[in-house]
Amino acid sequence: MTATPSDPPGRWAALGVLALATLLSMTTWFSASAVLPQLRHLWHLGDAGAAALTLAVQLGFVTGALVAAATNAADLVAARTLIQMAAYGAAAVNLGLLLVNSALPAVALRFVTGVFLAGVYPPALRQMGTWFRQARGTALGVMVGALTLGSALPHLVNGLGGTNWRAVIVSTSVLTATGGLLAGRLVHDGPFPFPRAVFDPRQVGKVLASPGVRLATIGYFGHMWELYAMWAWFVVFASSTIAAHGYRPTSSAPLLTFAVIGVGAVGSWLGGVVGDSWGRTRSTILAMGVSGTCAVVIGPLRTGPLWLFVVVALLWGLTVVADSAQFSTMVTELSDQRYVGTALTLQLAVGFTLTTVTIALVPAAQHLLGWGWVFAILAPGPLLGIVAMLRLRRLPQALLIAGGRR
Repeated sequence: MTATPSDPPGRWAALGVLALATLLSMTTWFSASAVLPQLRHLWHLGDAGAAALTLAVQLGFVTGALVAAATNAADLVAARTLIQMAAYGAAAVNLGLLLVNSALPAVALRFVTGVFLAGVYPPALRQMGTWFRQARGTALGVMVGALTLGSALPHLVNGLGGTNWRAVIVSTSVLTATGGLLAGRLVHDGPFPFPRAVFDPRQVGKVLASPGVRLATIGYFGHMWELYAMWAWFVVFASSTIAAHGYRPTSSAPLLTFAVIGVGAVGSWLGGVVGDSWGRTRSTILAMGVSGTCAVVIGPLRTGPLWLFVVVALLWGLTVVADSAQFSTMVTELSDQRYVGTALTLQLAVGFTLTTVTIALVPAAQHLLGWGWVFAILAPGPLLGIVAMLRLRRLPQALLIAGGRR
């Protein structure tokens, strides 16, 4: 690709290295969730303990993001240094899981892992933005795709390693540390630094006073209602489904989960390309319509042909994250540029807090509804997002999105 007058040469190479560093660094996010079936048996975990292992990372991430914003960490520490040190911290804490044998200390370790990962992903997105003014939706899509593939990798390691959960923990820690090393050594800020932008609670009212930002944020909340609950519980759902068809789920369920989550990396990239060219509200409406439909039908399909179940699961994985980066891109386009940091931090903090609700709801609902309909409780999220995007399309502010392509 050739550089435009506003975007410098080398920006795609910088994005590639930063995306690879993010992919590797974020592998510790779902390292415990990937081996949840083994940990359930080993540590005698009930549903509450199993859910807490994933919830702790989400809450730790939110806490870390807000603390970093409140302390101006992104302004005081170079992004490459912050990402490197945070990745090293996440890798070390993740290894601590090898030293515990019960849920309580493991939950504490997962919380701290989330805190450290908040020093990886948001700074990486911010650093990427210093290289791009145009094609920002595509660039953000690539970054979210890296997060997606990084989240899927523990399932691949688990599938290839069988029941050796310790190998998953060690491997993901090594990958995370490697990602931090790449970010620290090979990536520097681009020529378009952001102005000082931190989370200031006093500005929240001003940010949300903009109808466009408010609707883009609501759309993101609907998306997050679905995403992480699907990612967190699909491996358990897949294990049950594969076993019901008479096959051993030991390696097949993790490998299917890797494929289902990992294909979202392609979806994120496609969402960015389509959003930049066809329009962000259109692309997000399409993605949420398909993913919400998959959430409703995937449960009943588990008793049908296994090949059809796999096809729909892959379609769900492709679309469930395809809209994510576009909501954040819309906020950067629609918000007062003085408060972009506040708007994005608010969107991130509330969105990830919301994921804890559905992650906890899924096992509770499974007891009442069974696996046949449990994921249908995620469908109202995409529906809310679609309504928000339809309303946003009718606003004059929509002309500011993707160069007038709404």
